[in-house]
Amino acid sequence: MLTVIDHPLITHKLTQMRKEDTGTKDFRQNLDEIAGLMAYEITRDLPVEEVTIMTPVSECKTVQLAKEVVLVPILRAGLGMVDGIRSLIPTAKVGHVGLYRDEETLMPHEYFAKFPSNMPESVVMVLDPMLATGGSAEAAITLLKQRGATQIKLVCLVAAPEGVKVIQEAHPDVGIYLAALDEKLDEQGYIVPGLGDAGDRIYGTK
Repeated sequence: MLTVIDHPLITHKLTQMRKEDTGTKDFRQNLDEIAGLMAYEITRDLPVEEVTIMTPVSECKTVQLAKEVVLVPILRAGLGMVDGIRSLIPTAKVGHVGLYRDEETLMPHEYFAKFPSNMPESVVMVLDPMLATGGSAEAAITLLKQRGATQIKLVCLVAAPEGVKVIQEAHPDVGIYLAALDEKLDEQGYIVPGLGDAGDRIYGTK
């Protein structure tokens, strides 16, 4: 399942992020805000359970979340999406997976992984602003499945069709949520038009 979230506020904020003269502070702030706005759509189908509570007035039959949520940012750029989603789901636990891309082969290599113990029972959201070749996201999802995760959502800002295809073919059970589906990848594996290197722009390292 591929969902491109079409919302004026998200598109406006993404436009600010795409501009090459947008500084670190504004880039990071817009990323945080977009992640929060996307969270509404991402969580639309979270499982719920019926409960009976007491309000100050009377008994009330209603629902509450039936499963915990685990956020798994792909280091380092994915960290920029955590706070925006946790602002709506403050009980969410956070795991981390570190992958680096070989500049010649473009293949991902794991260097760090640490997750909560409740992975098999939780809804797991993999966070990464960019879905380019799809290699890192595919490797992260495979790793999560090996740790017992069965309900996984991939949440990205911008994706190339090539990366989407990789995830859909390797993990057809994983929903993909985007703020924008861009045109293509260039020869270096960057998304066109994209927004540059998200990690460098978030942390001001370039």
